[in-house]
Amino acid sequence: MLKLWRTSLSRHSKRLAAIMLPGLLLVGCLGDQSPLAPAGSGDEIAPRINTVQRAADQEHQRLLSAFGGEYRAPKTRAALDEVVQRLAKAGEGQIGHYEITILNSPVVNAFALPNGRLYVTRGLLVLANDTSEIASVLAHEIAHVTAQHAVERAEKEAESALVSQVVSQVLKDPSQGAAVKAGSKLSLARFSRQQELTADQISVRNIARAGYDPYGASRFLATLGRNTAFRSSGQNQSADDKRLDILSSHPQTPERIAAVTNAARQISAPGIGEHDANRWLNAIEGLAYGDDPRDGVVRGRRYLNSTLRIGFTAPEGFSLEAAQDMVIGVSASGSQALRFDSVTLKSGQTLESYVAAGWIEGVETTGIEKIEIGGQPAVIAHGKGTDWMFRLAAVQVGERVYRFILAARGASDPERAMRAIAESFRILTPAEAQAVRPMVIRLVAAEAGDSIASMAERMPEQDRPGELFQLLNGLDRNTALTPGQRYKIVAE
Repeated sequence: MLKLWRTSLSRHSKRLAAIMLPGLLLVGCLGDQSPLAPAGSGDEIAPRINTVQRAADQEHQRLLSAFGGEYRAPKTRAALDEVVQRLAKAGEGQIGHYEITILNSPVVNAFALPNGRLYVTRGLLVLANDTSEIASVLAHEIAHVTAQHAVERAEKEAESALVSQVVSQVLKDPSQGAAVKAGSKLSLARFSRQQELTADQISVRNIARAGYDPYGASRFLATLGRNTAFRSSGQNQSADDKRLDILSSHPQTPERIAAVTNAARQISAPGIGEHDANRWLNAIEGLAYGDDPRDGVVRGRRYLNSTLRIGFTAPEGFSLEAAQDMVIGVSASGSQALRFDSVTLKSGQTLESYVAAGWIEGVETTGIEKIEIGGQPAVIAHGKGTDWMFRLAAVQVGERVYRFILAARGASDPERAMRAIAESFRILTPAEAQAVRPMVIRLVAAEAGDSIASMAERMPEQDRPGELFQLLNGLDRNTALTPGQRYKIVAE
């Protein structure tokens, strides 16, 4: 439903750039030979190694830029380093050294570069419930490195591009070239699927040799599937996040779970191997959850940005999702959509002339009305598209203009809802801005009589707190809590 926004309104979103990252990671090192084991004379090897290192450094910076930079959590990093060292010693082939970086993103994903750099988002870390589960993730990424999948994928993509170029330019047949290109992409997708399944098989063997419970892989894959369903059913996951989700580029979860479960059965019966929940929970206690306050945070229907010192409240029933440079909201029925962002006026440009010029592609802006919002000069207008009615509001604070777009499907005019949103916009005081803190993972020991519902009451500002509590702790709906056992909740 938000395709309308994403196409015409968010061309400059930094998160869109991140969509291409999985592909970039897999072509970080081009060449006929693996950079992990170069062949040839000494004069040939040194330049190749330097090229590989430069490419890896570039990919490293792209990852940091697209995923919020590095998230520094010494306790969590130490736990991950320990797991990686055990896996490296038990691995099928080594490259000498692995280095892990925690990415400051709530998106759930993990990556590996051919030189042994491993990446995992904090959004993924909070979903794991014991050491064997996080070991399965890291072992999977290490398997991509040791199996040289990055190099194989790069060669396939180079070959695909060459075939398309020959057909379209040499044969002078653009239509046939497009068909070949589409077929090549499908072939690459199948190739990638097989790589993922191969990495799964290697990782199960590796975590078992390292002393971890091999069934941790199937448990964590099940959690990943539940997380994707949770985010999708809430209607507030952006199109970018769906494409960045770890399962978007992997085979279907049931297929993977069946494969890794069968691989684990070939090794041992359930219950053998380390799956230390307390150790891992201690490592992630206090880890940030959800939005980074620097980008603005969502608290129920409220949006607060401590950096810009602004805030507003969405209409009843709306779900909000914050990005680095925008906020997207969807009504419970899906019939209304909200977008909030900001721009800077050009020199000499007035607020009225800016709004009159129209900032929505294909929508004529009319009915411009000058008002005041939060003590700041503002303009409200309306517009009409093919299938949507629009209400627009723009608030000027200095040279910056904060823009609201509220769209309603069909002929219904969302004027009342837009005026309520606009009236809620305000400038935060320094004290209010300083008080905006990130949500973090807290550990709470269950007491006699505690239930999923009572634990969910400790997370009042989270969307569907009961379902979220189950997801974070790997619980089924009717699971009884164990008194004295610690469980993850989200709190300030």
